[in-house]
Amino acid sequence: MQLSAYLHRRVVMFFPLVLLLLLAVVTFWINKAVQTPKPKIDGSSRHDPDYMMHNFVTTQTDVNGQLRYKLTAAEMVHYPDDDTTQLQRPRYTQFAVQKPYTSVEGLRGYVSSNGEEIELVDDVKITRQAFADKGEMTVETDYLNIRPNDELVSTQSPVVIKQAPNTVVYATGMIYDKKTRTVTLLNKVRAHYEKPKKSTLVADALSNKPSLKTKQTAVPTTNPSPNTDNARIRRRYE
Repeated sequence: MQLSAYLHRRVVMFFPLVLLLLLAVVTFWINKAVQTPKPKIDGSSRHDPDYMMHNFVTTQTDVNGQLRYKLTAAEMVHYPDDDTTQLQRPRYTQFAVQKPYTSVEGLRGYVSSNGEEIELVDDVKITRQAFADKGEMTVETDYLNIRPNDELVSTQSPVVIKQAPNTVVYATGMIYDKKTRTVTLLNKVRAHYEKPKKSTLVADALSNKPSLKTKQTAVPTTNPSPNTDNARIRRRYE
C-alpha cells in the first residue's frame, strides 16, 4: 500500500510537467506550420530583377547555320523568381530563304522562362516587306503571341490587315501558321477590296501567276462587306 501511494504521488507530481511539455511541443509545431518562410538573402523569392541590358540582341539559326530570327529590344530586364524576361520596345524579325523578312514591333514584350513564347503588347505592328509583284503587307493589333519553334503567331485581339495597294481586312482573332503559309481570321471579318486595274490583271494572266491565292471565292467590291461573325477565313500567305 505504501508503494502504491508513493507511485500515485509521483504521478500526480509529474503529470503537470508532462502536460506543459506536451503543450510546448504542440505550440512550437503550430508556430512553425503557420509561419511564413523568410525571404532568401539572394533575392530569388522576390520579384526583383537580377540583371538588365540595354540594346539587347539575340539570334537563332537553323541546323544549316541560316538565320531564323532576331530579337532586339531597347532594354531587357530578367526576373529570377519566375525566370521571365521583360522587354521595352522589342522588335522580332523572322527570316526565310529567298523570301522577304517579316518584322514585328511593339512597345512592350515578355519572354517565357523556357524561351518558347514571346509576347508583344501595345501598338503591335507586323510588316511583311514587298517582293516580286506583291506589295507590302502590315498587321496592326494590341497583342501578339509568337512561338518561334512552332512557327505560329496568334492573337485573340482585333486586327487590321493592310495589303498594298488597296486591300484592308478587319477581324477579331488571327492565327498565322508559317509551316503551311496560311492566315486564319477567326471572327467578325470585314474586307475592303478594290479590283486591280486591267493592266495588272493582264500582266497576271500572261505571267500565269495569280497575285492572291485563297481557299474561298471572293467578290471584288469597293465597299466594306458586312460582318461575318463567328466565321473563319483561311487564306494562303505568300
